[in-house]
Amino acid sequence: MSRTAAAPPNQSSARTLPALPNAEKYATIVTRFAPNPDFVLHLGSIRAIILSHDYARMYKGRFLLRFDDTDPRLKKSALEYYDLIREDVRWLECQWDAEYIASDRVPIYYEHAEKVIRSGDAYICTCTPEDFRLNINSGRACPDRSKSPEQNLVAWEKMLDGEFGEGDAVLRIKTDLGHPNPAVRDWPALRIIDPVKYPHPRVGEKYRVWPLFNFGSAIDDHLLSVSHVIRGKEHLTNALRTEYLYKALGWEIQEYVHYGRLKTTDIKLSKSLMVKEIEEGLVGGYSDPRLPTLAALRRRGYVPSALRKIVYEMGPRPVDATLSWDNVNATNRKEIDSIANRYSFIANPITMTVSGVDRTYEAHLPLHPERKDLPGRVSKVVPDNGSASLLISSSDVDLLKKSKVVRLMELFNVEIKSVENNDIEAAFHSQDYMKAREVKAPLVNWLPGENNLIGEVVMPDASRTEGPIETNIRQEKVGNIIQMVRFGFGRIDAMNDQIITVYYAHR
Repeated sequence: MSRTAAAPPNQSSARTLPALPNAEKYATIVTRFAPNPDFVLHLGSIRAIILSHDYARMYKGRFLLRFDDTDPRLKKSALEYYDLIREDVRWLECQWDAEYIASDRVPIYYEHAEKVIRSGDAYICTCTPEDFRLNINSGRACPDRSKSPEQNLVAWEKMLDGEFGEGDAVLRIKTDLGHPNPAVRDWPALRIIDPVKYPHPRVGEKYRVWPLFNFGSAIDDHLLSVSHVIRGKEHLTNALRTEYLYKALGWEIQEYVHYGRLKTTDIKLSKSLMVKEIEEGLVGGYSDPRLPTLAALRRRGYVPSALRKIVYEMGPRPVDATLSWDNVNATNRKEIDSIANRYSFIANPITMTVSGVDRTYEAHLPLHPERKDLPGRVSKVVPDNGSASLLISSSDVDLLKKSKVVRLMELFNVEIKSVENNDIEAAFHSQDYMKAREVKAPLVNWLPGENNLIGEVVMPDASRTEGPIETNIRQEKVGNIIQMVRFGFGRIDAMNDQIITVYYAHR
C-alpha cells in the first residue's frame, strides 16, 4: 500500500514533517508514546508525544499511549501520575486511539521470556553485577550461559517462586559477546524486585519478577503492531538490543526514528531535580510557575499550538536542538497575541494628581487592537473640584521625570509639574492626540484612582505583583488568556468580586 505524508490536523505552522521511512511497507502506521508514570510531563517530553501523534494522523494511522510502569523500585509509579499524564497528553491535542498499561501485561512478558529460554536464546544469570561486568567487558561468557534450556527453565521458576531473592538472578538475552558496544552484550531482560519492600501501586505484591524497559517495550511494540518507534538518539543502543530479541522470536524489526538530544540554556529539565524540589517544599507542586512542567505552562497561558510549532521546528532530525525560554516565549507570543483581550493593570501603582480637569472624560480603548468587531472598553475619569486622581505604574516614574508632556492612553495629555517621593503633580494640557504627537509626548498607561479591582499576578519566579486592574475584566472567565497592557501576557487563574489572580506567561 502506497502511503504519502499529508498535513496533520490542528497544525497552523507552515512547516510540515518529512515522510516516515519505509511507510509504504505498512498497511497501517502505528506509533506510541510510552511514559513512565513516576512524574508529570514536562517540556522535554513534547517532541516524543507530538511527533508520534502527528505522524500517526498524517498517515491516518493509530497513536497508542502505553504506560511503562514495570519498575516499582527505582522508577516508582504513583496512581496520580497516570491521570495527570493523560491530562497533559490531551491538553497537547494528542488524543490516543488505544491505551495499554504494562503492569497489566506481565503474564504476556512471562510467556515470551519462557519462549526465548526454551529456544536457547536467553539464560538465567546468577553472577554478581561486578563479576558479570568484568566478564562482559572482557568478552567472556557468564558461567550460566552454557546451561541447557531445561536448566534455565528450572532457574526461571525459582525466580518466579521466590527461591531467588532480589539481585540473585537476572534473565539475560544472548547477543554477541564480541559486540563493540559492551552495553549490548547479553543485556538484562527481567529481574527480581522484592514485592513486599517495593509494592506496585496498581498490582501490589502480585509480581516479583519484572521486565526491564528494553524487554517489555520491545514485546509490546511487536504485539501492538507498532510500525515506527519515534524517540531520542539516546535509545540507539536499545534498538540494537531489540534486534537480538526479535531475531530470537522470529519477528521483523519495526522502523526507528531517532531524533537528536534536546539541549537547554536556561530551562532545567531534570525530573529528579523537580521531584526533589516538590518533596522538599521548595516549589508549590506540579504547576508551580518555576517548573517547566506542562501543568505549569498550561497554568501560565502557554498553548499547545506554540509547543507544536517548536517541535516542528526541531523535527525528527538526528541533530541536537537547543531550547531556551526566549524561544518558547517568542513562539507562544505569536500564537496568543491574536486571542488575548487587553486590559489595564498597574503594577506597584503611584498616584498622579491632574489639575485643570473641568469635566468627566471617557477613554474608549479596544478590547483587542485587531478585532474591530469586539466591543471596546470604557474607562471614566471624574474630577473633584477640577482635579482628577489617576494611577500609573511606578516603573514609569523615570519616564515622567524626563518628559514635559505625556499622553495618558486614549484619555488626554498632561503637563508634568513635579515628580517627588512617588507623588506626581500634573496639569491638563489638551485632549487632542495630535497635540501629543507634535510635542512627541510618550504614551503612559493609567487607571482611574478608584473603583478598580485588585489584580494579583503570579510571576515566573512565584513572586506576586499586586496592583489595580480595570473592572472590564469581569467579562472574562477563569482559564482565559489576556494581555495586561504594557505588562505582559498571562492566564486568569482565579477571580471573585474583588480580586483577579493571573499567572504570568511572558511579555
